[in-house]
Amino acid sequence: MLNHISIGTASLSRAKAFYDNTLTALGYRCLSEDAGSLGYGDQSVEFWVLKTEHPVADDAASGLHICFSAPSRQCVDRFHAAGLRHGGRDHGKPGLRPDYGANYYAAFLKDPDGYRIEAYCAAAS
Repeated sequence: MLNHISIGTASLSRAKAFYDNTLTALGYRCLSEDAGSLGYGDQSVEFWVLKTEHPVADDAASGLHICFSAPSRQCVDRFHAAGLRHGGRDHGKPGLRPDYGANYYAAFLKDPDGYRIEAYCAAAS
């Protein structure tokens, strides 16, 4: 359904350090970079980070949350650890979420701008 999504950041260099490390843990990489944007994906850009003066405020009531697919539970763990090392904040440690499904393994972070992001793997251990 979706071709891509984009978010704004106050600091492209800070976002690059965060997303280069967290998304690499999931098998994605920066495929496009210029003075105003970063584009991530595995074969084509599906996630854009744009330099902006007014990123969306950190607001839990907004409902905004972005979930990235992970090939394994170990990748979810690496995503979370990398995010914490590179300016992210914990928003849910890696683990099973049985209320979402029997094999729903996920971790949640807030990126340096406050966006809520998730890595999710459906594979059984």
